[in-house]
This record gives sequence, structure tokens and C-alpha cells, in this order.
Amino acid sequence: MNSLRDVSNEAVLQFGPYAFHLSQRLVLEGDRPLRLGGRALDVLQVLVEHAGSVVSKDELIAQVWPRSVVEEINLRVHIAALRRALGDGQNGQCYIVNIPQRGYSFVAPVQHLPEPVAFPSQTVQKPLHNLPARLTSISGRDALVGSLVRQLPVRRFMTLVGPCGIGKTTVALRVAELLLQHYRHGVWLVDLAAIDDPAQVTDHLTRTLQLKDGTTLETLAQRHALLVLDNCEHLLERCRTLVETLLQSLPRLSILATSREPLKAAGETVLRLPPLAVPPTSALRSVAEVMGYSAVQLFVSRARARQQGFTLREQDLKAVREICRRLDGLPLAIELAAAQIDALALVGLQAQLDNCFQLLSQGRRTAVPRHQTLKAALDWSYERLNPLEQSVLQRLAVFKMAFTQDAAIGVISGDALPVAELADVLDNLALKSLLSLEQGGGVIRYRFLNTTRTYALEKLELSGELRTLEMRYAGYVSQTPRLSDRQVAMQLTE
Repeated sequence: MNSLRDVSNEAVLQFGPYAFHLSQRLVLEGDRPLRLGGRALDVLQVLVEHAGSVVSKDELIAQVWPRSVVEEINLRVHIAALRRALGDGQNGQCYIVNIPQRGYSFVAPVQHLPEPVAFPSQTVQKPLHNLPARLTSISGRDALVGSLVRQLPVRRFMTLVGPCGIGKTTVALRVAELLLQHYRHGVWLVDLAAIDDPAQVTDHLTRTLQLKDGTTLETLAQRHALLVLDNCEHLLERCRTLVETLLQSLPRLSILATSREPLKAAGETVLRLPPLAVPPTSALRSVAEVMGYSAVQLFVSRARARQQGFTLREQDLKAVREICRRLDGLPLAIELAAAQIDALALVGLQAQLDNCFQLLSQGRRTAVPRHQTLKAALDWSYERLNPLEQSVLQRLAVFKMAFTQDAAIGVISGDALPVAELADVLDNLALKSLLSLEQGGGVIRYRFLNTTRTYALEKLELSGELRTLEMRYAGYVSQTPRLSDRQVAMQLTE
């Protein structure tokens, strides 16, 4: 049998009734996706690419967990999961065998197909879609994207949630790209950002799908397609109704939505996007170690695109980490900062962090307006808050660290802001991804991203209330007995 160790990432490896699409990190049994975790897929890929050979347990662990120290039991758990998923041992079929004292071997015949296989009842044709061409690589989202590719055809409706600049659209489009071959009747992006009137949503969807006048949902019942509903946050009620209607009427339709808050529709699976990984100070020992973190990978990638010959050096590690940390690991913020590397250099970028909106005001001309600058992205969220929510967001900006509901009440409540309303507003701001929630010791705390706090603080200063709120904040912190001297010092200083 020919070696499969150097197969292209675009290849399909076929064994038994299964097809392993490497680029999509998707295993199909016919047209049914197998539900496998990311690590199990990594193990399977190593074994299949070495089909017919014995792979030692140490080698498997080294390839699947290259940066971690794990026990052999972890490997055995994933091998067992693979065997269950593949029906190993049923009907006399065997895929993975344990070779005592040596390791594991994938023993079933494997066929290397350079082109994606056609699904049942599907002729090979150019995929139908309206997805934009992707101009840059994506950093730090491989595991997340792979998980979505595997889950979406099964769950049918998933919503990516997170603050502005976190990369919801980028992730959704990448997932859509990888699923092009799976959906027979196409993958369609429906961008709702330009629509403010809920009554226009259905017409916009109809135009996007290129449907003829008079076409009803019943005539689309057998369409096997994926809709990407992008930027749903300002049309939540209409999107919720639309999604529920579509999923009930079109049993072969899948929907991937992006929003700064959940749609709360029936059958919704919500996935909150985390920021990119920022290295801790303990990782600043070498360039190789720091480059293992996705925030740094993105910064370096975009800096190289801007400044030919840019190289990350050991003396740069502290500055790059600080830039990524102060920008909260937000992909949009990191990209906009890295775009100015040729004008400011690393030292200049780091010096501008206290005024991050000036630093990030140079936009991407090719992006839609709300993504051209970080301020524009935050304006998009702020302008869709009601006056009370805007006032609370501004006032909360005096908190420099995480804070409890009681602390918020003690500092910002008053005649214009009754205590009874503040709790609901805090929850709404967290739901809209303008505050994040932390839980520890049975206490719920709220926290700003640095970038969001800077934006809200600017709004508070323009309102004329900054000095008053700073005095109330200082008084509350100094009179709170539960705070240690160190915590008080940290709260009173930037």
C-alpha cells in the first residue's frame, strides 16, 4: 500500500463506509457526520496516515499533544471513543488494533482521494454559494472551527456570540467555506448589518437566495443548504421568529448565526467565542514558546504583511505580549494595531496603548464600516443600547477591576438610576457582550474588556460626570472592609 503520510490537507481518506475530509476535520458515514472530539480526530488522522504501520503510544501522544504532558490514559480514552464511533469490532470489521508493548495500528484498507467525494444523490459540481473570497489566514481558531464543522450538520442551529472584534464573522465564514461540499443546495451568507427595519429581513433573505417571486417555503422543503445569518443583534425578535419558522419548515436546512447576544430561539446551541490566547509572563523565555499563542501568531502574521522582513526577536517578547494583553486578545484590535507597525514600530505601539482608540483609528478600507476601526465596532453596539443602558455602561467605566452587583449599586445608583433597575441592566449588558461574567467563591463579578472600558470612559468624560463618579468610586473602595490594602491600591491606580 502507498504511504499516506504526506497526503495533502485537502485530501479525503476513505476506509470502509467512512470518508475523512482532512481540511474540514470531518468524518462522514455516507452523508452523516460522526460526532468526534478534536483530540479523537487528531488521533485518527495520525493512525490513518500511518495505516498498516505501528504507531507507538509515545509518538501518538507527542503528535496529538505536542505542548502538553499527558498520561497514557488520555490516549486510551480517545482510542476507545474512536472504536465506538467507527463500530470497531461489529460485523467482523476491525479498524484499530492494539499491538502489545508497541502501540496502535490502523489495519483497514485506506484509499487516498485527492478530490472531495460526492455525497449520495449528488453529482460533483461547483459548490453554490455567495461567500466572499478570504484574503488572509485565520489564527488560533482551528479547534473551534473544526468543532463547528462537525456539530453544525447535526445540531442544525448554532449561534456564535461575543463582543465586537472577537471574530464571529471570520469564524462563521471559515466554517461555511469548509462545509461547501456538504450542502448540496449551497451555502449562503445573509448579512443583516445594513438592515434596520425588521420588516425587510424576509425580502433580504429572498434576494440573497435568488428566489423567484411567489416561491413559498413549502417548495424549498427538500433544500439541503446552510444559511449564515450574520449580525443578528439589532433584529433579535425578527431573527428568532424567522429561524424557528425556517427550521420547522425546512428539515434539511442548517443555520449558523452570529450575534452579540443569543437569539433565544428554540433549538439554539450558543457558542461564546473566547479571545485569542495571550502568553503569560512565564512564557517569555523564548520566541518559539511565545509563538505558540494565537494572539501573538496573529500579530506577527499581520505585522509581516505590513512590514517586509519583520521578525519577532527575544527583546520584543515583552512588548508584543503587552500589546496583545492590553488589546484583550481581540483579533480586530490586534490586526489594526499590527497594521501600524511600519509607522510606529513596537515601542511606539506599546506607548500608544493608553490611548488605544487613537492607535486603532486607522481602519481597513476594504472592510464594512463597522469593522474598519475598533471605535466604529463599539459605536455599532453602543448606539443600539437604550438611554438607561448607555448611562450605566458609561458610569461603570470607573471600575478598573472586576466588580460585583453590590459594588455597582454602591457607586453608580442614584435618583436617576434606581437600584431595582440596575441589576437587570447589568445582566443585559453582559448578555450583549459589553461586560463579561466571572464566577468564583460563589460570587458573580462583572468585568470590562480594556478596550470597551476605554470607550465607555471616553463617553463618561464627555457626559461631564467623570469627576463625580470617580469621587464616589474612591469613597466606596476606601470604605469597603472586605478589600485588602493591596486590592485597594490596585483599584485606585491604573
